[in-house]
Amino acid sequence: MKVSFEELQAQFERVLLKLNFAAEKAALCARIFAENSRDGVYSHGLNRFPVFVQMVRDGLIAVDAEPERVAQNGVTEQWDGHLAPGMYTATKAMERAIALAKENGMGCVAVRNTNHWMRAGTYGWQAADAGCIGICSTNTIANMPPWGGTDPRLGNNPLVIAIPRKEGHIVLDMAMSQFSYGKLQEYELKGKELPVAGGYDEHGQLTIDPTQIRKTKRTLPIGFWKGSGLSLVLDVLVASLSDGRTTGEITVTGSEAGVSQLFLCINANHIDESISGRIIQYTKSSGLLDGEGEIRYPGESSLATRRRNAEGGIPVNEHIWQQVLAL
Repeated sequence: MKVSFEELQAQFERVLLKLNFAAEKAALCARIFAENSRDGVYSHGLNRFPVFVQMVRDGLIAVDAEPERVAQNGVTEQWDGHLAPGMYTATKAMERAIALAKENGMGCVAVRNTNHWMRAGTYGWQAADAGCIGICSTNTIANMPPWGGTDPRLGNNPLVIAIPRKEGHIVLDMAMSQFSYGKLQEYELKGKELPVAGGYDEHGQLTIDPTQIRKTKRTLPIGFWKGSGLSLVLDVLVASLSDGRTTGEITVTGSEAGVSQLFLCINANHIDESISGRIIQYTKSSGLLDGEGEIRYPGESSLATRRRNAEGGIPVNEHIWQQVLAL
């Protein structure tokens, strides 16, 4: 089943207005949810929307709250999100980081007490569209064991690095687990196994079964001990700069709310785009494994999916789509 971008956005906006979102917030959040599905990140588009609605109803998201700057040190600002909708706060924070970068060459906004921003890459694309290099990260509830451990003590703390490019921005958007929980849900909804092991089952064995991994919360860190270390460092970075909650402190509350995030921008007006072009060209000159497939740079698949879905409609999970229509 496929739905147009406009219909998807309209239904999201309708529901958010019923939940007493201000018109600007409803429009912005609905657009981001629709864009996530349009770009092929269904796990943080339509598939996540009912969860978002429930968090609003549970009082974990403060519909009327506005993020506030509480401190400034040179080109770095510290904000309190006051538990406002995460996508709204993230968009505003990245807008400010972009403005600081345009004025000073670099700008940074660290936010505490904010909520899930949905697709991390959204804010990398936002920075690149504005002609900036964007680097951003967030911590999460504990959902991944440290390397050598069995209990979730780390978040899968996504990292985004975006570099503007006229022929298509380079946008790296990666969780610290081999598969994000949203991606695990996506495979589960389709009844598919993972292409490679993504975590451990209840017997402590590596598995490609997304249901087992979601149940044990024992995801596999990218690069094993390297992903484990990077997750910890990102938690330290976002919590320290924002003076916000750590993964451990978020986890104690029992819900993934009040997280810490970071938005860093560098004005890229004077970078030579031919450099990234040469790097991409050289990378793509590699021979193909088994002589099949295609080598793509980060963000290339998202851009191709965006164009395809914009023309032919966005694939939706019919069960979840009916849930949204009934809200």
